[in-house]
Amino acid sequence: MNPASDAQARWKMIYLARRNPALAAGDFAQAWREHSALGHQCRNVQDKVLGVTQCVRLRESGEDGGLRGASTAYDGVNLLQLRDLGVASDIWNDPETLAIMRPDEPRVFSTYVRDFTLVCRERVLRDAPAGHVALFGFVRRNPGMSKVQFDAAWAGSPPEPWLAAPALEGALRVVHNSVVQTPPEGYDYDGIAEWWFASADAARAAFGGVGSSAGVSDLRDQLPAAWSAAADLASSVFMFTQVSHRRP
Repeated sequence: MNPASDAQARWKMIYLARRNPALAAGDFAQAWREHSALGHQCRNVQDKVLGVTQCVRLRESGEDGGLRGASTAYDGVNLLQLRDLGVASDIWNDPETLAIMRPDEPRVFSTYVRDFTLVCRERVLRDAPAGHVALFGFVRRNPGMSKVQFDAAWAGSPPEPWLAAPALEGALRVVHNSVVQTPPEGYDYDGIAEWWFASADAARAAFGGVGSSAGVSDLRDQLPAAWSAAADLASSVFMFTQVSHRRP
C-alpha cells in the first residue's frame, strides 16, 4: 500500500459473533455491554480503540427480523474503530486485556473474541451519520476471482455501481470494509458491507421485507449488479441488526 494513503486510512476490527448458548437471546445485549465496560479498566484499550458500535440481530417480525436472506446463525456484529493498523496485533497481547477482558469473553460469546474477529480497512461510499439499524454483508468473492481482483473492485472501483439499486437509495450511509489480515478459521470473508438505515421498517421497505409494498423477497435479489459480478452471494452472510451500544 501507498504510505501516504495508509496515513489517511481508517482501520477497524469487526466481530461476527455468536452468544454463549447458555445465555438467553434477550440477555445478550446487556451481557455484551457489561463486557464492553470492562474496557474502562484497560488503559491501553481506551487509547487504541477510538469507537465501538455493538449491533445485535433484529428478532422482531421473525428470527430474521422480517428480512428474508438475513442470517439467523449469529447474534451480533461489532465495529471497533482503531487508532492505527498496529492496534489489531497489539491488542491480543496487551496484558490488561488478557487479564481483564479475555476471561470474561466465554461468559458472553460462544468462543474467544479473537476467533471471530476480522481486521479491515474502511472505504466510505456514501458519507452521512449512521442510523440505528444496519444490514451487514460478510462477503466471499466469486470462485475463480483472485483476492487482488476482488479488492480492486470492492475498494478501488467507482462507488456508483455499488449503489445502483433502488434498495440503496434510502440507505443513510454505505461502507465497504476490505479484510486485510488472515481471517480466523471459518471466517474467510473478503469484504464487509455496511448499509445504515433510519429504522428497521425503512430497511425492510428497501429490501422487500415484511411490510414492504413489494412483498417479501430475498434481500440478495435487491442488490446492485456489481455484487453478482464480484461476490459469491450463496456463501456470503447478511446480518440485519440494530445498535445496542455505541461509544463515544
